[in-house]
Amino acid sequence: MTDETRIDELIADLRQAPLAVRRAATAELGASGAAAVEPLIAAMLDGDNDLRWYAARALVQIGEPAIAPLLAAMRAREDRDFRRYAMAALTGIGEAAVEPLIGVIESADPGLQPFAAMAICKIGQPAVEPLLRLMQNPDPKTQERAALLLWKMGEPGAGPLTEALEADRPGKR
Repeated sequence: MTDETRIDELIADLRQAPLAVRRAATAELGASGAAAVEPLIAAMLDGDNDLRWYAARALVQIGEPAIAPLLAAMRAREDRDFRRYAMAALTGIGEAAVEPLIGVIESADPGLQPFAAMAICKIGQPAVEPLLRLMQNPDPKTQERAALLLWKMGEPGAGPLTEALEADRPGKR
């Protein structure tokens, strides 16, 4: 666990230190766990894209504790660059981020849906079953969003999508 003062120092290193120091700060912040999540997100909100990139990498290392705060910050701030880097962090977190991202797709949040869709497609295989489940939603628009995401996912999603559509086809024996 890294204390608050050290986290602030490391974030300052992400802003302006030489490359090797930035990389070391990213690794240390990533190892700091949940204590570094909010300060990293705050830095991403107010920083340039270089800082956002390093902060996103640290958030990927932190993993699951960063998911809900990242989504909350994405909802609260309409900065497209921030959202792109937050989405990249969620993509990097991978499977643990799938269900929260599926929730964004299901709620049809217009501000976040494109970012969630991009992340889900990049995560790939771990999102297939949740998307197939989402295709069973009673709302036809939600079903359509899930099917389109499976299709856009490419190889991991197209086969299961085709099988699901074939199984639902009228007259199928």
